[in-house]
Amino acid sequence: MLRATITAVLLSIPIVSIAQQKYIGVRTCAPCHRTEKQGSQHTIWQQSKHAEAYKTLTTAKANEIAKAQGLTKPAVESKECLECHTLGKTVDAKLFERTFDIKEGVQCETCHGAGGGYRVIHVRDRAKAIEAGLVTWKDMAAVEQYCKSCHNEKSPTFKGFKFTEYWDKIKHPVPTGN
Repeated sequence: MLRATITAVLLSIPIVSIAQQKYIGVRTCAPCHRTEKQGSQHTIWQQSKHAEAYKTLTTAKANEIAKAQGLTKPAVESKECLECHTLGKTVDAKLFERTFDIKEGVQCETCHGAGGGYRVIHVRDRAKAIEAGLVTWKDMAAVEQYCKSCHNEKSPTFKGFKFTEYWDKIKHPVPTGN
């Protein structure tokens, strides 16, 4: 009986942890992902427009665009704008660790999933990290489709999306051999 109870509890742990994954924020990811061994991934993101995505919503120009779109709130408070300029307004705030900051814009977990479930695991066991919620991208068509969920005609500033050109600016693979 005791063995069955312990087994049942242990088997339920991964399910519970996946269901309660929390967003930890780019600052939690950065220390490990800024090294050359990791391909300077944090630096690539930091120098990208993704890192500035939230800030653009705080400008007078963004508010003009929001108003022209019929939005009644400033851009930085409008869900329609925040959906693509951060993940913060499309996720239940209860899922944010205190280290998560909406002002960091389009950050690691926007594309790779809530890091709370895999942040420690992914160093030792990538397969288990994926089971725990790490999103990896191998299919470039899927990457392009995901990017186009924001980079599309719904955006009032859309001027076309050259996926290959833009992907070359933001891709951040771990160098081979690491």
